[in-house]
Amino acid sequence: MRALALVFLPAVLFAAESSISAKPEYNRDVRPILADACFRCHGFDKNTREADLRLDVREAALAKIDGIFPIVPGKLAESEVWLRITSTDKDDLMPPPKEHRQLAPREREVLKRWIEQGAEYQSHWAYIAPGKPALPAVKEPGFTRGAIDQFALARQRSLGLKHVGEADRATLGRRLYLDLIGLPPTAEEIDAFQKDPAPDAVEALVEKLLASEHYGERMAVWWLDLVRFADTIGYHSDNPWNVWPYRDYVIGAFNSNKRFDRFTLEQIAGDLLPDATQQTRVASTFNRLSMTTREGGAQPKQYEAKTVTDRVKAIGTVWLGQTYMCSECHDHKYDPVTARDFYSLGAFFADIKEEAIGFREEGMVVADDATLAQLKKLDDAAAKVRAELDKRLKATEAELPFWEDDLNERIGADPKGHGVTKEVVEALKVEKAKRNAKQKQALDDFFQRNHPLLGHVRKQVDATAKARKIFYEPLPKTLATESTAPAFRTVRLLPRGDWMKEDGVEMKPGVPAYLNAKLNSADAGRRLTRLDLAQWLVSRENPLAARAFVNRLWKQFFGVGLCKTLDDLGTQGEIPPNQALLDWLACEFMDSGWDVKHMVKLMVTSGVYRQSSVPTKELAQVDPQNRELTRAGRWRLDAEFLRDNALSISGLLVQKLGGPSVKPYQPAGYWENLNFPVREWANDKDANQWRRGLYTWWQRSYLHPALMALDAPSREECTAERVRSNIPQQALVLLNDPTYVEAARAFAARIIAEGGDDAEDRIEWAWRQATQRAPKPEEVALLAKLLDDHKQSFAQDATGRGTLLNIGLSPAPKDVEPSELAAYTSVARAILNLHETITRN
Repeated sequence: MRALALVFLPAVLFAAESSISAKPEYNRDVRPILADACFRCHGFDKNTREADLRLDVREAALAKIDGIFPIVPGKLAESEVWLRITSTDKDDLMPPPKEHRQLAPREREVLKRWIEQGAEYQSHWAYIAPGKPALPAVKEPGFTRGAIDQFALARQRSLGLKHVGEADRATLGRRLYLDLIGLPPTAEEIDAFQKDPAPDAVEALVEKLLASEHYGERMAVWWLDLVRFADTIGYHSDNPWNVWPYRDYVIGAFNSNKRFDRFTLEQIAGDLLPDATQQTRVASTFNRLSMTTREGGAQPKQYEAKTVTDRVKAIGTVWLGQTYMCSECHDHKYDPVTARDFYSLGAFFADIKEEAIGFREEGMVVADDATLAQLKKLDDAAAKVRAELDKRLKATEAELPFWEDDLNERIGADPKGHGVTKEVVEALKVEKAKRNAKQKQALDDFFQRNHPLLGHVRKQVDATAKARKIFYEPLPKTLATESTAPAFRTVRLLPRGDWMKEDGVEMKPGVPAYLNAKLNSADAGRRLTRLDLAQWLVSRENPLAARAFVNRLWKQFFGVGLCKTLDDLGTQGEIPPNQALLDWLACEFMDSGWDVKHMVKLMVTSGVYRQSSVPTKELAQVDPQNRELTRAGRWRLDAEFLRDNALSISGLLVQKLGGPSVKPYQPAGYWENLNFPVREWANDKDANQWRRGLYTWWQRSYLHPALMALDAPSREECTAERVRSNIPQQALVLLNDPTYVEAARAFAARIIAEGGDDAEDRIEWAWRQATQRAPKPEEVALLAKLLDDHKQSFAQDATGRGTLLNIGLSPAPKDVEPSELAAYTSVARAILNLHETITRN
């Protein structure tokens, strides 16, 4: 065994060394090693820095410390870093042996070559404003259709890779429908696309789908994840609040192709815009989506700090693609984000008027002008009669003591038949100075209702209030942002993030200094506002926003971002394999006027997008994760779209746009431990039961179990990328959740009614409806056998077929023999659960 090891070791080292660049680059090759193994003790954070040595800055790494030079460019023997990482003395070895992270031989070789060649540093790629690279001079007939393909092809050729061919029309058509509107095409729609001889048939289909109102629904889902949209407050009792009009705003913004810079301004500062409207104020609900609590013992200061933290994290994640959480307690250990940066960013939101804990207001009414005018009319009428009541109250104020004496005499004269209410009686027993608010109110109400000069006016007050309540309560409302001046609260730098320490320096609004050292309140000579922040975020001075957005857009259509760490473009994130393509897209996005549909169209009409998702054997080995774009991606549909897919194929889907959240079937008792108050989920009993998945009620602490099993996030915090797990519960949901069983039964009814007269025709029709391709003979045979077997078993099991056919609210057809419908339901369940049906390929 020892001899075998000696023979094998050089081969391993040779394989490792052969993959090392002859000229290592700092960003691509060196920084990832130093960031992972060295920066924790020798990086940006002065609080954890050892030996006063920084390796993240060239000037510091080359400076003499106690007579020793850490790095001497071109001279390994004089570079203390090299001597330490290759030392055989465990007391000198770096990283120390006690550290979990040790350098591999390949990593030492990279550092060796880098020092020998001059130890050149580079600024982190994402912190440099993107420049639009020149298009590579490469073309391939039938593949290159624009800049995206030229950048991809140039990269592939530099690596000696050959991409796969174009997908067939049926696959491409299905892919476009799922990617752009989140719904499957019908077999008839795919037939029409396949038969379209026009050379721009793909472009025409893309234009059609971009114009669909369902495009906005598809695009909204990932944005709602990002901004942590939910129907409930999150902490403790997780009570509901009014925010659903914000979801409608997002859908409408994508449908109308609202430019992303304006989209940004409206959400962060929609209430501060010079041309603010009801719509921009609805957009500002973004600022109110932080979690809160109504718990009686909650400490306001603690939750005030939580809210500041959440808002900074939201800006960092959504618009900067950065992880800012570390800087809540200390300077970031890897990125140049200081604690001062963190709290300066938080200070932008100090003007928002809201209590740290407790009940949230009902919110701003969201309605058309006529409705708002009617509401104002009711308010004016109520104010008028209230003013009249106040006037008469003032005139009768002196009578109140005599009124109380008269009440006491009446009660004393007739203890049982006095006609005075029990609250009032109890209040009269208490000395005036000791009466609580409830007792005072009871006496006031009784006085107003029964005094001869006040009773009539009080009835008018009650009537106008009732009329307003009846009109007001059903109106949509949302927690819009309201600004105050001076700031509603003070934001301080919290030492170690400790909210109980109030001696930290007061922070004024300012953007992170490493991105713009001048945009702060001191240099501006005034207190900066959220509008200043929003304008900077979508300015050319910010190198991150455009990159972060197009990277996430790319992920939606290709399965993984050009930089795969969607929430971290910082030094701990991935260096994009094709950074030139990412930078070109970011610049194109800004040059287009932040036109989202323009970018979508560029991506989905490219040759890269049109590729087959089936790799060659060679590509599967050399590019297993498809980082070089040699083929299209394929993945299981997200939770909401799995639901939409099944409902659409079944014919049950209600395609209404927008509106309040809905409550599809959920297991009874699932909210058993949801208290303060105790609640029970009530399944919708109308057409809302078959709405699209994005409208599902989002209970943060008790997410709908089907959504949770299929990896939808709780939205307790911003989510840039959903995990995609593979667990048994997912198969069980798709087979047994009432939504999917009902969808299968409705699909079965369609198969029988629309699929033809014999079993084979029906199976072929059903397969094409679900997958948009004709089944193979062996696939038809397998389902035909399943159909026969289940016809026999259901014919003998009246209880089983009855249970199956009665699941869900939609009625089963009366003109179909029950055992036949139940058997076709089994076939439909199998088809709806095919890998092909639930996969975007």
